[in-house]
Amino acid sequence: MFKTVFKQYKVKSTSPDLSEVVSFDEIDDNPEKDSKAQRISFNNEDTNWSEFPGLKSPRAWRTFVLKSHPGLLVIRNPFTDHGQRYWIARCLRDYPRAPNIVNLNERLFDDSVRCDWWKELQECKDPSERHRIKAAMRWTTLGYHHDWDTKIYNEHSKSPFPEDLSRLCQLFSSYLGYQDFRSEAAIVNYYPLGSSLSGHTDHSEPNHLAPLFSFSFGQTAIFLIGGRTLEEKPTAIYLESGDVLVMSGESRLCYHAVPRIIQTTNMSTDSLPNESKLENFKFLDIDLFEQVADSNYWQPFCSYIADSRININVRQVLKPGDLKLN
Repeated sequence: MFKTVFKQYKVKSTSPDLSEVVSFDEIDDNPEKDSKAQRISFNNEDTNWSEFPGLKSPRAWRTFVLKSHPGLLVIRNPFTDHGQRYWIARCLRDYPRAPNIVNLNERLFDDSVRCDWWKELQECKDPSERHRIKAAMRWTTLGYHHDWDTKIYNEHSKSPFPEDLSRLCQLFSSYLGYQDFRSEAAIVNYYPLGSSLSGHTDHSEPNHLAPLFSFSFGQTAIFLIGGRTLEEKPTAIYLESGDVLVMSGESRLCYHAVPRIIQTTNMSTDSLPNESKLENFKFLDIDLFEQVADSNYWQPFCSYIADSRININVRQVLKPGDLKLN
């Protein structure tokens, strides 16, 4: 059943029927309407969170749960426009740099591209080569590096985990009541229009009790969440720019997929006013945070995201109390 629904949304020859895809904005607009999801509230009065650069106050966050998928939550775009720009730029300019690992094949790309993909993309003057370099980037791994062949993490294959991303996940995990969550591995996926991700489960981590955090930026994805087997029919939801999806509890080991990317987002290229009090957040790249507010600096990032989606998914690898993999 999962594969049937996946093919239904992935099909390219005709426009798929999207009437059953859950839209969280529509739920807010029609709260009385019978829906597959519902909005919930968290009682938290930690006012310091409202000062985290690039985030709206948690009191303004809109959090939803799927009725038939316990443990799956979506926080509908808690980011400011400035915040979205910062994380998009981090994913494009910084996270694909060595010592992080990227998918780029060494037989097709030289070391300069594989070590600093974004820099080489911006300096490339040949249109066809530029397109080849851009389209080839599909993922980069941070922290413990996911081995796509063995599906096993290795203590000897890891790089420093970005502190800004770790602090971001710490904030969301605290908001949801996961006080001991540790960001130890991440995969940043790059989805050009027309790309997809087949059904799978995230079971490689020894720790299956900690939640998985997934951040979406750019164009909209249709996301499928199913059950523990491929026989169960999945639910389709929209994940839009800035959305935070959390897979916890029962949903943590469920099959999920991205069958389709839809071009719905048109980000502004206008300059933004700079946020204040950045000096209190040394874990951020403050220079970058200020630079993306400038229209000229932001332009190449905006151009990339005009026909692509970026997804950061962060997970805890180690079990509570463990300091390294066995």
